[in-house]
Amino acid sequence: MHASDLLTTAHASLMSTSSGGGVSIDFDGSVVIQFVAFLILFIIIKPLLLDPFLKLMEEREKRTEGARADARKMDEKAGDIIKRYESELDKVRRIANEERDRLRAEAQKLEARILAEARDETAKVVEEGKAKLAGERDAIRRDLAAMTAAMSTDAASRVLGREVQ
Repeated sequence: MHASDLLTTAHASLMSTSSGGGVSIDFDGSVVIQFVAFLILFIIIKPLLLDPFLKLMEEREKRTEGARADARKMDEKAGDIIKRYESELDKVRRIANEERDRLRAEAQKLEARILAEARDETAKVVEEGKAKLAGERDAIRRDLAAMTAAMSTDAASRVLGREVQ
């Protein structure tokens, strides 16, 4: 059996098994004409539409990848800038903390010195006050002693009715 005999037998068996509504496909010259027309159109359309479209898509892809690479670089730069900013900020905070601690220590020393001076001045004023009070007390005692003697003599003179010395 040849290939053409097989095709004929297969075709006949298909036609006999179908219920009369089968589709018959004939490969004649129109198929070749349609294929040639397709190739000619493809050859004409490819450089006019397909190649520019593919170039456009390739350029778009390149630009997209380029933009992504630029964005990655910018992100890296931003990350570096943020790291430098944070390290500078930490350094400034550390310096500010040291300065604050130094000023606080100076203020405490100044406060201690002022308090010591105030204590010394207060002690001095208290001692002067005590000395002044002691002097005034002694003066009042002398005055009272003198007045007591004079009053007792006067009282005795009045009681006795004569002058007592």
